[in-house]
Amino acid sequence: MTSYEALREGAAWIDLSARGKLRVSGEDRARLLHAMSTNHVQNLTPGNGLYAFFLTAQGRILADANIYNRGESLFLDTEPETAEKLRNHLDKYIIADDATVDDETEHWAEIGLEGPQSLQYAEKLGIPVPGIAYSVADWGGGFVARAATASIAGIRIFLLPADKSDLLRRFEEWPIPNATASETRIVRLENGIPRYGEDITERYLVQETQATHGVHFNKGCYLGQEIVERVRSRAQIHRLLTPVRIETATAPEAGTKLTAGEKDVAEITSAAYSPALGEVVGLAYVRTEAARDKPPLLVTGSDPPITARIA
Repeated sequence: MTSYEALREGAAWIDLSARGKLRVSGEDRARLLHAMSTNHVQNLTPGNGLYAFFLTAQGRILADANIYNRGESLFLDTEPETAEKLRNHLDKYIIADDATVDDETEHWAEIGLEGPQSLQYAEKLGIPVPGIAYSVADWGGGFVARAATASIAGIRIFLLPADKSDLLRRFEEWPIPNATASETRIVRLENGIPRYGEDITERYLVQETQATHGVHFNKGCYLGQEIVERVRSRAQIHRLLTPVRIETATAPEAGTKLTAGEKDVAEITSAAYSPALGEVVGLAYVRTEAARDKPPLLVTGSDPPITARIA
């Protein structure tokens, strides 16, 4: 079984150490993140976590992060491209708060163990599996979180860099293969999982992503909430991030348009050829009516015409 097949059908490990890791400490840490993010951080008890967006005042998505309550601090796990931006964003709004944001990216190795059988493998290896999504459990000098990057199931292991080689040796003994970045991306798109920096950027509004598990619609005021509430109350959602399938072996570039009846109705954000499915899988922002009606689509400019469909 190849590492791609293992990630898709069994279990594989992914090196996520480049992801940004921020620690927010101080008495006002929960109040700060509650006021700066879209989810209900003040309700977050030790050992639990959540997924949240951080917005601009105009309601655009500045970053996303998994937030874990580590008891004495709140730990943010974000994309590599957004760590510095998010740290500076939070620092900007610390005025009279007792809160400090430290970038600990270099202090931690981060390994994902993902795939349909990943949780069973973790238990066999003696790695704790937290009970619910985004919850955490202490392990050695670090901790384990219930979260996945590309698969429907998985955990993220945060450990000291000096302990990383021992963990990878244990994976090799089973063996559990290492999925490359390219393989991880293919499986992520097969599962319709968006990534900030490709499918989600400052161009978009929260509801357009369809990742509403990252939003608490009844919480108190936070930066960008006015726009989120305006979109919700007026149902003004004109496009939705949606999985698409394209009947070709060559993935179109990001920004490629899909048409229905000679009208542009979708724009691809990311796409890759799936060996298992024998076609291109991708994500695209699709006009709301097209996402609902699912008309036959064509890739703009393709000759001969390449057909596509909403998954």
